[in-house]
Amino acid sequence: MILDTNSLSAYADGVTAAVSVVHAAPSVQLSVISLGEFRFGVAQSRHRMDYESWLQENLPFYRILDIDQATAAAYSEIRLELKQAGRPIPVNDLWIAAQCRQHEMPILSQDKHFDVVKGLRRVGW
Repeated sequence: MILDTNSLSAYADGVTAAVSVVHAAPSVQLSVISLGEFRFGVAQSRHRMDYESWLQENLPFYRILDIDQATAAAYSEIRLELKQAGRPIPVNDLWIAAQCRQHEMPILSQDKHFDVVKGLRRVGW
């Protein structure tokens, strides 16, 4: 399972339902895109030190997925599909969806716009 930024945030905040889903997953991956979004949020947080500490402690448990040529190909396919369907989604989420398609993994997210991406399974909490 690949974590979206909102699921990483919920997990970091100890949201029980999100924690349960993450712990039940056979494997948990983290997109470098979500990591960047999370770090941006942390940088603006009044609880910055707590979140930075949590991240340093927990980051080693995740496989961080980088962007590569296969990701770029999946991004292009998804973006074209969504454009033709008239259903665009935010650019960062396109990249995360591309990684899900590339690695054939579901996404843990509360963002329902992932539901319009063909072949992508969104798991909520």
